[in-house]
Formats: sequence, C-alpha cells, structure tokens
Amino acid sequence: MASKAARRALIVGAGTAGMSAAITLRRIGVAVDLVDINPQWGALGAGLTITGPTLRALHQLGVYEDVARKAYVGEGIQVCDTAGDPLRTLATPMPEGSEVQSSGGIMRPVLHGILEKHTRAAGASIRIGLSIEALQQDGTGVDVTFSDGSQGRYDLVLGADGVFSRVRGLIFPDAPKPEYTGQSAWRLFLPRPPQVERRTYFLGGPVKVGFTPVSETDMYLFLLERTPQVFIKPEHFHSELAKRLEGYGGILQQIRESLNPQSDINFRPLEAFILPSPWYRNRVLLIGDAAHPTTPQLASGAGMAIEDALVLAEELEQAQTVSQAFTHFMERREGRCRLVTESSMELGRLEQARAPVEAQTAVVERALLKLSEPV
Repeated sequence: MASKAARRALIVGAGTAGMSAAITLRRIGVAVDLVDINPQWGALGAGLTITGPTLRALHQLGVYEDVARKAYVGEGIQVCDTAGDPLRTLATPMPEGSEVQSSGGIMRPVLHGILEKHTRAAGASIRIGLSIEALQQDGTGVDVTFSDGSQGRYDLVLGADGVFSRVRGLIFPDAPKPEYTGQSAWRLFLPRPPQVERRTYFLGGPVKVGFTPVSETDMYLFLLERTPQVFIKPEHFHSELAKRLEGYGGILQQIRESLNPQSDINFRPLEAFILPSPWYRNRVLLIGDAAHPTTPQLASGAGMAIEDALVLAEELEQAQTVSQAFTHFMERREGRCRLVTESSMELGRLEQARAPVEAQTAVVERALLKLSEPV
C-alpha cells in the first residue's frame, strides 16, 4: 500500500539510518532524494557489534542474508576475567520464531556496502558531496536550499545526519550539544583466533576490553577507558593501546605484545546527549544518532537507527497526514530508544566506577531481554 501522507521525501545523511530509511520509504512508494555531505561516501573501518534485536531489524529491512554471509552471526557473550579465564556465558535470547541469530558483528564498510546496494536497487536518488543550507516549511511541504544553490520541495525531510546533525541545528537551534561522556573507545582490527567463538568480554580490570568477531576470519578488539578528553596522534596509537592492556593475560597479553606501528587501530572519544521529545518540527523529523545518539556499551545504536526507518515507513503507510505519522512514530520510538541510551550510559558509569562484574552484566541482560520484545 502506498503512503497517502507523503509522496516525496528528502533524507539528509546517507549512513545506516539514512540508507535504511531510503529502503523502507521506497517500499511504500515514496520518491526519495538521499544526500550526504561527504564526497568520499563510505564508512570508516571500525567494527560494529550487532545484537539480536538489530539482526531482527536487518531481517525486516531485507538485508539479513547478506549480513549473515559476509559478517559474523552467533549466540551468547563469553565473559572472562583479566587472565582470560572464562567466568560465564551470557545468554542473548530472542523470541521463538525470530528467524535470526542473537548476536553478531560486522565491519562498518561491509555494512555500508550492503545497505548501499539495497538503497540503489530500491530506486532512491543519491547525491553525494551535498548538504543543506536552509529549510522553509509551510502547511503543505518543505522548501530546501542545498549547499550547491539548488532547491527542492518535499512532503517531509528526515535528518539522518548523525550526532553533529546539521538538520537538528536548523530546526532546534537551542537543542543540547553533544558532550564528552568521560570515556574513550579503542578498536583494533585483527585476525580471529579459533578459540574466539563468540562476542567476549574481559571484566574486572581497570578498563573494559572485549572481542567482537566480524567474519569467519576476522574480529576487532574494543577497549573502553575513563580518561580526560585528549588528542592522541595516530602514530602513537599502538604504544598507547599497549599501555592500556598492561596486566591482562592470556590472549590479550599475546595481542599486546604483537602491537606495532602498522596495527589497524581506531580511537575516539564517546559523546552523547539527550534530545527532549518530540524529535520533529512540523514536517522535519530526526532519526538515528541525530535524535538519540548512544554510547556503544549496549551495541544498539545501529539497531535503533534501522528500527526508526522501519517504524516510520509503517506509520507513513497507515497515516493520512505527516503529522499523524510523526506523532505515532514518537509514541513507539521514544521509550525504546531512551532505554538504550540510559542503559548504555549506566553501563559507562559502572565501568568507570569499576563496579562488580555482576552489576554490569545485569544491566546488559535486563536491557537485551527488553529489547528482544516486539518493536
């Protein structure tokens, strides 16, 4: 059934949220213009952990088979101590009949490639190296001025342009700004040893360390630390990461000793904020990180972005007006997305306080169980 509420949409930002929305809106007959400011459209090489609810969203989006073929999908999370000895395996339950595995990992460029293929196949019009300069709304549409001077008119506009969203700044100039959470994240891409069978945490040390498989042959190591916001030169990444792995044994000690200037390492501070409801003004709606950015502790940021796209298309297909669709969208999305952001921030606080392993795993289990419920 085609949407009665909207016939033409602009999506600003061609990342996970934007491409997912392009796919779902094309399904309901909406003409889509998708723009992205980056002339070198793509994704950086950091890995991405995927939960069962995210895999379910990818299945509903129609890309799960591609993900399962090119990435890692499995079950459970192995929890180890700082010596690398197993403590317990956390279940990652999904409801019966979900048709997906309950845990996974993928490299961001791989996910980008999968979503790009499906976005192009869906028939979205894609313009790269382009942003927006201004938005002017009236009762029937949105007039958009682009950074190259061109203009367009749309029934609705989606801001899917990330944590530093240009669209958010235009419609909510007084919105909270992203703030440093007190933690920074390291990621190291490396071959996957046979003994790493699933996602793995090493808890009890001064920092949180873990592995996420991203294919049959590869994985990434992640490390979260509490630190003042600092700039580290890339040429020092290997030596700085080695310092942070001091005191860890087993496989982590082997990895630490193997670090060198050629090691594939990514480092970034974690920033977040809480945007008050609603996430829209008239015919312009924010989705994904533009509306509800989260730290990576719960591994659900991408999943929430994809769910946003799925729910929005469902509501636009049913609604008579854009306003009605956006209202129902908020009713379904705000509480669920807030669960992710608040649980992730709680985990960050527990990690920084070096809380007992049981306290940290309880937050993960409680949130994942809630997220496994129908959207």
